[in-house]
Amino acid sequence: MLKQIFQIEITLHASKPRIRRRILVPSDMLMSDFHWVIQVAMGWMDSHLHEFMHGRDRFAPQDEDMDEDVTDYAEMTIRDFMSKEGEKAKYIYDFGDYWVHDLVLEKILSDDGKVYPRCTAGKNNCPPEDCGGIPGYMNMLEILKDPKHPEFEDITEWLGDEDGFDVEYFDKDEVNEVFTIEFGAN
Repeated sequence: MLKQIFQIEITLHASKPRIRRRILVPSDMLMSDFHWVIQVAMGWMDSHLHEFMHGRDRFAPQDEDMDEDVTDYAEMTIRDFMSKEGEKAKYIYDFGDYWVHDLVLEKILSDDGKVYPRCTAGKNNCPPEDCGGIPGYMNMLEILKDPKHPEFEDITEWLGDEDGFDVEYFDKDEVNEVFTIEFGAN
């Protein structure tokens, strides 16, 4: 079988403004590496548990406390998880904040000899870790709009960014630079 490249769109479910990434990954990439690709592309820090869902089937790294109905994905590739154009699945990160990512296999491309993964597009900044999921993120954005809000100083100090949180910021070149370091991608 010829090597295939999957074009996958990742959208943070219920995000407003919409937070999304488009990535290219080899279909034979291990799910553990795909997890890391999503972390890098979205801007997460990989400090929480995660799982993939396809229909009612759940997949995660082996853990002694893992539910019996979760399948260990140690030997799985992305092609084992999804393999048809238009196919949809989910990636859940941080079971406290419960960040749900909608995954869509948009296109199956022929291998062009380049090294993957690669981010080809994206929109908007990833929410900060531990901000309370979508409701907490939306609340944080409202607070940041009002410098007179009683929680404004606490939030800006917690964010640790003197220039403020830029909702629209996304730089695919930064993502691809990390991919180059981590995977040798170009």
